[in-house]
Amino acid sequence: MTDSMTPQELMHSIIQRIATGPELSKDITLEEASDGVSAILRGEIDDVQAAIFFIALRMKRETDDENKGALDAILKVSENRQANVDELISLADPYGGINRNLPIAPLIPPVLAACGLPCVSHGLDSVGPKFGITHRHVLQAAGIDVDMSLETAVSRVEESELGWAYVDQRTFCPGLHNLTGLRQQIIKRQVLTTVEVLAKPITGQKKTHLVTGYVHKPYPAKYASLARFAGFEGCLLVRGTEGGVIPSLRQQGMIYRYQDLGEEEAIDISPDTLGIEQSFRAVPLPEDTAINKDGDEIARIGDVSGAAMSAAETGLRALQGEKGPAYDSLLYSCALILWHVGRSLSIAAAADQVRQVLDSGAAFHRMR
Repeated sequence: MTDSMTPQELMHSIIQRIATGPELSKDITLEEASDGVSAILRGEIDDVQAAIFFIALRMKRETDDENKGALDAILKVSENRQANVDELISLADPYGGINRNLPIAPLIPPVLAACGLPCVSHGLDSVGPKFGITHRHVLQAAGIDVDMSLETAVSRVEESELGWAYVDQRTFCPGLHNLTGLRQQIIKRQVLTTVEVLAKPITGQKKTHLVTGYVHKPYPAKYASLARFAGFEGCLLVRGTEGGVIPSLRQQGMIYRYQDLGEEEAIDISPDTLGIEQSFRAVPLPEDTAINKDGDEIARIGDVSGAAMSAAETGLRALQGEKGPAYDSLLYSCALILWHVGRSLSIAAAADQVRQVLDSGAAFHRMR
Protein backbone atom coordinates (compact mmCIF):
# COMPACT_ATOMS: atom_id res chain seq x y z
CA MET A 1 0.00 0.00 0.00
CA THR A 2 1.21 3.49 -0.76
CA ASP A 3 2.53 4.76 2.56
CA SER A 4 0.62 8.02 2.36
CA MET A 5 -2.76 6.36 1.66
CA THR A 6 -5.20 5.02 4.22
CA PRO A 7 -7.03 1.75 3.42
CA GLN A 8 -10.16 3.77 2.66
CA GLU A 9 -8.26 6.05 0.25
CA LEU A 10 -6.70 3.06 -1.47
CA MET A 11 -10.10 1.42 -1.94
CA HIS A 12 -11.52 4.67 -3.32
CA SER A 13 -8.69 4.80 -5.83
CA ILE A 14 -9.10 1.13 -6.81
CA ILE A 15 -12.86 1.37 -7.35
CA GLN A 16 -12.42 4.49 -9.48
CA ARG A 17 -10.20 2.47 -11.81
CA ILE A 18 -11.85 -0.97 -11.94
CA ALA A 19 -15.50 0.13 -12.06
CA THR A 20 -15.62 2.32 -15.17
CA GLY A 21 -17.32 0.05 -17.68
CA PRO A 22 -16.27 -2.71 -20.10
CA GLU A 23 -13.91 -0.54 -22.16
CA LEU A 24 -12.40 1.89 -19.65
CA SER A 25 -11.91 -0.29 -16.56
CA LYS A 26 -8.26 -0.72 -15.64
CA ASP A 27 -6.44 -3.58 -13.96
CA ILE A 28 -4.76 -3.15 -10.60
CA THR A 29 -1.44 -4.53 -9.42
CA LEU A 30 -0.90 -7.64 -7.30
CA GLU A 31 0.11 -5.42 -4.38
CA GLU A 32 -3.00 -3.25 -4.71
CA ALA A 33 -5.26 -6.30 -4.88
CA SER A 34 -3.56 -7.76 -1.81
CA ASP A 35 -3.82 -4.51 0.16
CA GLY A 36 -7.44 -3.99 -0.90
CA VAL A 37 -8.59 -7.49 0.06
CA SER A 38 -6.52 -7.34 3.27
CA ALA A 39 -8.34 -4.17 4.29
CA ILE A 40 -11.69 -5.87 3.62
CA LEU A 41 -10.66 -8.95 5.64
CA ARG A 42 -9.65 -6.71 8.54
CA GLY A 43 -13.07 -5.04 8.48
CA GLU A 44 -11.69 -1.63 7.48
CA ILE A 45 -13.88 -1.23 4.37
CA ASP A 46 -17.67 -0.84 4.55
CA ASP A 47 -19.85 -3.51 2.96
CA VAL A 48 -21.03 -1.33 0.06
CA GLN A 49 -17.52 -0.56 -1.12
CA ALA A 50 -16.38 -4.14 -0.53
CA ALA A 51 -19.25 -5.45 -2.67
CA ILE A 52 -18.50 -2.92 -5.43
CA PHE A 53 -14.85 -3.99 -5.35
CA PHE A 54 -15.65 -7.69 -5.81
CA ILE A 55 -18.37 -7.13 -8.41
CA ALA A 56 -16.25 -4.71 -10.44
CA LEU A 57 -13.33 -7.15 -10.49
CA ARG A 58 -15.66 -9.89 -11.67
CA MET A 59 -17.32 -7.77 -14.35
CA LYS A 60 -14.03 -6.77 -15.94
CA ARG A 61 -12.56 -10.28 -15.32
CA GLU A 62 -9.84 -10.71 -12.73
CA THR A 63 -6.26 -10.83 -13.99
CA ASP A 64 -3.74 -13.40 -12.79
CA ASP A 65 -2.08 -10.73 -10.63
CA GLU A 66 -5.42 -9.69 -9.12
CA ASN A 67 -6.20 -13.32 -8.26
CA LYS A 68 -2.76 -13.70 -6.71
CA GLY A 69 -3.22 -10.50 -4.75
CA ALA A 70 -6.50 -11.73 -3.28
CA LEU A 71 -4.89 -15.05 -2.40
CA ASP A 72 -1.90 -13.27 -0.90
CA ALA A 73 -4.25 -11.35 1.40
CA ILE A 74 -5.93 -14.56 2.58
CA LEU A 75 -2.59 -16.27 3.20
CA LYS A 76 -1.32 -13.26 5.15
CA VAL A 77 -4.26 -13.06 7.55
CA SER A 78 -4.82 -16.82 7.95
CA GLU A 79 -3.43 -18.84 10.82
CA ASN A 80 -1.35 -21.80 9.76
CA ARG A 81 0.64 -24.62 11.33
CA GLN A 82 3.21 -27.09 10.10
CA ALA A 83 2.60 -30.73 10.94
CA ASN A 84 5.44 -33.10 11.73
CA VAL A 85 4.88 -35.15 8.58
CA ASP A 86 7.01 -35.13 5.47
CA GLU A 87 4.17 -34.99 2.97
CA LEU A 88 0.60 -33.74 3.27
CA ILE A 89 -2.46 -33.51 1.04
CA SER A 90 -4.46 -30.28 1.28
CA LEU A 91 -7.90 -31.35 0.01
CA ALA A 92 -10.22 -28.56 -1.10
CA ASP A 93 -13.56 -29.28 -2.70
CA PRO A 94 -15.43 -26.12 -3.74
CA TYR A 95 -16.41 -24.39 -0.50
CA GLY A 96 -19.93 -23.86 -1.84
CA GLY A 97 -20.56 -27.59 -1.71
CA ILE A 98 -22.48 -30.06 -3.87
CA ASN A 99 -26.18 -29.77 -4.67
CA ARG A 100 -27.03 -32.35 -7.33
CA ASN A 101 -25.40 -35.51 -5.93
CA LEU A 102 -24.29 -36.93 -2.60
CA PRO A 103 -20.77 -35.72 -1.76
CA ILE A 104 -18.40 -38.54 -0.84
CA ALA A 105 -15.18 -36.52 -1.05
CA PRO A 106 -15.35 -35.62 2.68
CA LEU A 107 -14.39 -39.25 3.35
CA ILE A 108 -11.29 -39.22 1.14
CA PRO A 109 -8.93 -38.16 4.00
CA PRO A 110 -9.34 -41.30 6.16
CA VAL A 111 -8.80 -43.48 3.08
CA LEU A 112 -5.57 -41.68 2.19
CA ALA A 113 -4.46 -41.81 5.82
CA ALA A 114 -5.04 -45.57 5.88
CA CYS A 115 -2.79 -45.74 2.79
CA GLY A 116 -0.07 -43.90 4.71
CA LEU A 117 -0.65 -40.44 3.23
CA PRO A 118 -1.66 -37.72 5.74
CA CYS A 119 -4.45 -35.42 4.61
CA VAL A 120 -6.26 -32.31 5.81
CA SER A 121 -9.48 -31.00 4.28
CA HIS A 122 -10.91 -27.55 4.83
CA GLY A 123 -14.09 -25.62 4.10
CA LEU A 124 -17.01 -23.99 5.85
CA ASP A 125 -20.69 -24.48 6.63
CA SER A 126 -22.41 -22.67 3.79
CA VAL A 127 -21.53 -20.04 1.19
CA GLY A 128 -22.82 -18.86 -2.17
CA PRO A 129 -23.34 -19.13 -4.95
CA LYS A 130 -24.29 -22.84 -4.49
CA PHE A 131 -25.11 -23.24 -0.77
CA GLY A 132 -24.75 -27.00 -1.21
CA ILE A 133 -23.71 -29.90 1.01
CA THR A 134 -20.19 -29.25 2.29
CA HIS A 135 -17.42 -31.29 3.90
CA ARG A 136 -18.40 -29.77 7.22
CA HIS A 137 -22.01 -30.99 6.87
CA VAL A 138 -21.05 -34.57 6.03
CA LEU A 139 -18.29 -34.93 8.62
CA GLN A 140 -20.49 -33.43 11.32
CA ALA A 141 -23.22 -35.94 10.42
CA ALA A 142 -20.58 -38.68 10.72
CA GLY A 143 -19.75 -37.57 14.27
CA ILE A 144 -16.49 -35.73 13.57
CA ASP A 145 -15.57 -32.55 15.46
CA VAL A 146 -15.69 -29.86 12.77
CA ASP A 147 -14.71 -26.99 15.06
CA MET A 148 -11.38 -28.28 16.31
CA SER A 149 -8.46 -25.91 16.81
CA LEU A 150 -5.50 -25.94 14.47
CA GLU A 151 -3.42 -27.47 17.25
CA THR A 152 -5.88 -30.36 17.63
CA ALA A 153 -6.02 -30.82 13.86
CA VAL A 154 -2.23 -30.97 13.67
CA SER A 155 -2.18 -33.59 16.44
CA ARG A 156 -4.67 -35.71 14.49
CA VAL A 157 -2.61 -35.43 11.32
CA GLU A 158 0.57 -36.42 13.18
CA GLU A 159 -1.02 -39.40 14.96
CA SER A 160 0.06 -42.50 13.04
CA GLU A 161 -3.19 -44.36 13.73
CA LEU A 162 -5.31 -41.42 12.55
CA GLY A 163 -3.49 -39.24 10.03
CA TRP A 164 -6.19 -36.79 8.92
CA ALA A 165 -8.27 -33.82 10.03
CA TYR A 166 -10.82 -31.22 8.93
CA VAL A 167 -10.33 -27.53 9.73
CA ASP A 168 -12.99 -24.89 9.27
CA GLN A 169 -12.47 -21.48 7.69
CA ARG A 170 -13.98 -19.92 10.81
CA THR A 171 -11.01 -21.33 12.73
CA PHE A 172 -8.08 -20.46 10.47
CA CYS A 173 -9.37 -17.30 8.72
CA PRO A 174 -12.22 -15.65 10.66
CA GLY A 175 -11.91 -12.42 8.66
CA LEU A 176 -12.77 -14.28 5.46
CA HIS A 177 -15.48 -16.30 7.17
CA ASN A 178 -17.11 -13.07 8.35
CA LEU A 179 -17.78 -12.18 4.69
CA THR A 180 -20.18 -15.09 4.05
CA GLY A 181 -23.22 -12.85 4.58
CA LEU A 182 -21.90 -10.21 2.18
CA ARG A 183 -21.08 -12.89 -0.37
CA GLN A 184 -24.65 -14.14 -0.19
CA GLN A 185 -25.90 -10.64 -0.95
CA ILE A 186 -23.51 -10.30 -3.91
CA ILE A 187 -25.08 -13.52 -5.31
CA LYS A 188 -22.60 -14.11 -8.13
CA ARG A 189 -19.21 -15.79 -7.90
CA GLN A 190 -16.36 -13.50 -6.84
CA VAL A 191 -12.57 -13.78 -6.67
CA LEU A 192 -12.87 -15.17 -3.13
CA THR A 193 -14.63 -18.25 -4.48
CA THR A 194 -11.70 -18.90 -6.78
CA VAL A 195 -8.85 -18.41 -4.33
CA GLU A 196 -10.13 -19.53 -0.92
CA VAL A 197 -9.54 -23.21 -1.77
CA LEU A 198 -5.80 -22.42 -1.88
CA ALA A 199 -5.64 -21.57 1.81
CA LYS A 200 -2.90 -23.43 3.68
CA PRO A 201 -4.08 -23.95 7.27
CA ILE A 202 -1.74 -26.94 7.73
CA THR A 203 1.36 -27.86 5.74
CA GLY A 204 3.85 -30.72 5.65
CA GLN A 205 7.54 -30.36 6.38
CA LYS A 206 8.80 -31.27 2.92
CA LYS A 207 5.85 -31.24 0.54
CA THR A 208 2.26 -30.04 0.60
CA HIS A 209 0.08 -31.00 -2.35
CA LEU A 210 -3.05 -29.08 -3.30
CA VAL A 211 -5.87 -31.31 -4.55
CA THR A 212 -8.91 -29.47 -5.85
CA GLY A 213 -11.44 -29.66 -8.67
CA TYR A 214 -12.56 -27.60 -11.62
CA VAL A 215 -15.18 -27.57 -14.38
CA HIS A 216 -14.32 -24.93 -16.97
CA LYS A 217 -11.31 -25.23 -19.28
CA PRO A 218 -9.53 -21.97 -18.31
CA TYR A 219 -9.26 -22.97 -14.65
CA PRO A 220 -6.43 -25.57 -14.65
CA ALA A 221 -3.86 -23.02 -15.81
CA LYS A 222 -5.29 -20.44 -13.42
CA TYR A 223 -5.25 -22.78 -10.42
CA ALA A 224 -1.80 -24.16 -11.22
CA SER A 225 -0.40 -20.62 -11.36
CA LEU A 226 -2.05 -19.76 -8.04
CA ALA A 227 -0.85 -23.00 -6.44
CA ARG A 228 2.75 -22.27 -7.39
CA PHE A 229 2.34 -18.72 -6.07
CA ALA A 230 1.05 -20.11 -2.76
CA GLY A 231 4.03 -22.46 -2.55
CA PHE A 232 2.31 -25.82 -3.01
CA GLU A 233 5.13 -28.13 -4.06
CA GLY A 234 2.64 -30.43 -5.79
CA CYS A 235 -0.79 -29.87 -7.31
CA LEU A 236 -3.49 -32.19 -8.68
CA LEU A 237 -6.47 -30.61 -10.45
CA VAL A 238 -9.41 -32.90 -11.20
CA ARG A 239 -12.20 -32.19 -13.63
CA GLY A 240 -14.79 -33.52 -11.22
CA THR A 241 -18.55 -33.64 -11.03
CA GLU A 242 -19.93 -30.30 -9.84
CA GLY A 243 -16.38 -28.97 -9.78
CA GLY A 244 -15.32 -31.39 -7.04
CA VAL A 245 -12.32 -33.70 -6.74
CA ILE A 246 -14.07 -36.91 -7.87
CA PRO A 247 -14.21 -37.50 -11.65
CA SER A 248 -17.23 -38.85 -13.47
CA LEU A 249 -17.68 -42.56 -12.83
CA ARG A 250 -18.98 -43.31 -16.31
CA GLN A 251 -16.92 -41.35 -18.85
CA GLN A 252 -13.39 -40.36 -19.69
CA GLY A 253 -11.96 -37.40 -17.87
CA MET A 254 -8.98 -35.12 -17.51
CA ILE A 255 -6.59 -34.19 -14.73
CA TYR A 256 -3.76 -31.69 -14.57
CA ARG A 257 -0.80 -32.05 -12.25
CA TYR A 258 2.60 -30.65 -11.43
CA GLN A 259 5.41 -31.68 -9.10
CA ASP A 260 8.10 -29.59 -7.41
CA LEU A 261 6.55 -26.29 -8.54
CA GLY A 262 7.03 -27.25 -12.20
CA GLU A 263 4.74 -26.74 -15.16
CA GLU A 264 1.43 -28.57 -15.18
CA GLU A 265 0.71 -31.45 -17.55
CA ALA A 266 -2.64 -32.74 -18.78
CA ILE A 267 -3.46 -36.44 -18.44
CA ASP A 268 -6.46 -38.34 -19.78
CA ILE A 269 -8.13 -40.72 -17.32
CA SER A 270 -10.88 -43.32 -17.61
CA PRO A 271 -12.80 -45.19 -14.91
CA ASP A 272 -12.81 -48.45 -16.85
CA THR A 273 -9.01 -48.74 -16.49
CA LEU A 274 -9.68 -49.30 -12.77
CA GLY A 275 -12.53 -51.73 -13.36
CA ILE A 276 -15.18 -49.12 -12.55
CA GLU A 277 -18.41 -49.69 -14.45
CA GLN A 278 -21.17 -47.37 -13.29
CA SER A 279 -24.35 -46.03 -14.85
CA PHE A 280 -24.13 -43.03 -12.50
CA ARG A 281 -21.75 -40.10 -12.95
CA ALA A 282 -21.66 -39.63 -9.18
CA VAL A 283 -23.38 -40.92 -6.06
CA PRO A 284 -27.09 -40.28 -6.65
CA LEU A 285 -29.37 -38.51 -4.23
CA PRO A 286 -31.74 -40.79 -2.30
CA GLU A 287 -35.28 -41.29 -3.54
CA ASP A 288 -36.63 -39.08 -0.80
CA THR A 289 -38.81 -36.15 -1.86
CA ALA A 290 -37.74 -34.21 1.24
CA ILE A 291 -34.16 -34.32 -0.05
CA ASN A 292 -34.36 -34.75 -3.83
CA LYS A 293 -36.28 -32.00 -5.62
CA ASP A 294 -36.26 -33.93 -8.90
CA GLY A 295 -36.54 -31.74 -11.97
CA ASP A 296 -34.90 -28.63 -10.50
CA GLU A 297 -32.15 -27.73 -12.95
CA ILE A 298 -30.29 -25.48 -10.50
CA ALA A 299 -30.33 -27.33 -7.19
CA ARG A 300 -31.97 -30.58 -6.21
CA ILE A 301 -31.27 -30.54 -2.49
CA GLY A 302 -34.39 -29.82 -0.49
CA ASP A 303 -32.95 -30.73 2.91
CA VAL A 304 -29.20 -30.15 3.33
CA SER A 305 -29.07 -31.79 6.78
CA GLY A 306 -30.93 -34.85 5.56
CA ALA A 307 -28.75 -35.11 2.47
CA ALA A 308 -25.59 -34.75 4.59
CA MET A 309 -26.74 -37.55 6.86
CA SER A 310 -27.47 -39.73 3.83
CA ALA A 311 -24.01 -38.94 2.41
CA ALA A 312 -22.35 -39.80 5.73
CA GLU A 313 -24.20 -43.11 6.03
CA THR A 314 -23.48 -44.03 2.42
CA GLY A 315 -19.83 -43.05 2.74
CA LEU A 316 -19.33 -44.95 5.98
CA ARG A 317 -20.69 -48.11 4.38
CA ALA A 318 -18.23 -47.64 1.53
CA LEU A 319 -15.42 -47.29 4.08
CA GLN A 320 -16.45 -50.73 5.32
CA GLY A 321 -16.18 -52.23 1.85
CA GLU A 322 -19.76 -51.97 0.56
CA LYS A 323 -19.58 -51.83 -3.23
CA GLY A 324 -21.41 -49.16 -5.22
CA PRO A 325 -20.97 -45.61 -6.53
CA ALA A 326 -19.62 -44.32 -3.20
CA TYR A 327 -17.00 -47.09 -3.04
CA ASP A 328 -16.00 -46.41 -6.65
CA SER A 329 -15.82 -42.66 -6.00
CA LEU A 330 -13.35 -43.17 -3.15
CA LEU A 331 -11.44 -45.77 -5.16
CA TYR A 332 -11.06 -43.50 -8.19
CA SER A 333 -10.16 -40.25 -6.43
CA CYS A 334 -7.79 -41.79 -3.89
CA ALA A 335 -6.02 -43.83 -6.56
CA LEU A 336 -5.38 -40.65 -8.55
CA ILE A 337 -3.96 -38.89 -5.50
CA LEU A 338 -1.72 -41.80 -4.45
CA TRP A 339 -0.37 -42.08 -7.98
CA HIS A 340 0.14 -38.33 -8.21
CA VAL A 341 2.38 -38.23 -5.11
CA GLY A 342 4.35 -41.25 -6.30
CA ARG A 343 3.10 -43.85 -3.83
CA SER A 344 2.32 -46.18 -6.77
CA LEU A 345 3.83 -46.54 -10.23
CA SER A 346 0.41 -46.59 -11.91
CA ILE A 347 -3.14 -45.50 -11.15
CA ALA A 348 -4.24 -49.14 -11.41
CA ALA A 349 -1.68 -50.21 -8.80
CA ALA A 350 -2.79 -47.36 -6.55
CA ALA A 351 -6.39 -48.58 -6.93
CA ASP A 352 -5.38 -52.00 -5.62
CA GLN A 353 -3.97 -50.33 -2.52
CA VAL A 354 -7.20 -48.39 -1.99
CA ARG A 355 -9.32 -51.52 -2.40
CA GLN A 356 -7.31 -53.20 0.32
CA VAL A 357 -7.90 -50.47 2.92
CA LEU A 358 -11.60 -50.23 2.00
CA ASP A 359 -12.29 -53.98 1.96
CA SER A 360 -10.37 -54.58 5.20
CA GLY A 361 -12.14 -51.76 7.05
CA ALA A 362 -8.78 -50.05 7.75
CA ALA A 363 -10.12 -46.75 6.37
CA PHE A 364 -13.30 -47.01 8.45
CA HIS A 365 -11.24 -47.40 11.63
CA ARG A 366 -9.74 -43.96 10.97
CA MET A 367 -13.19 -42.34 11.44
CA ARG A 368 -12.83 -41.16 15.00
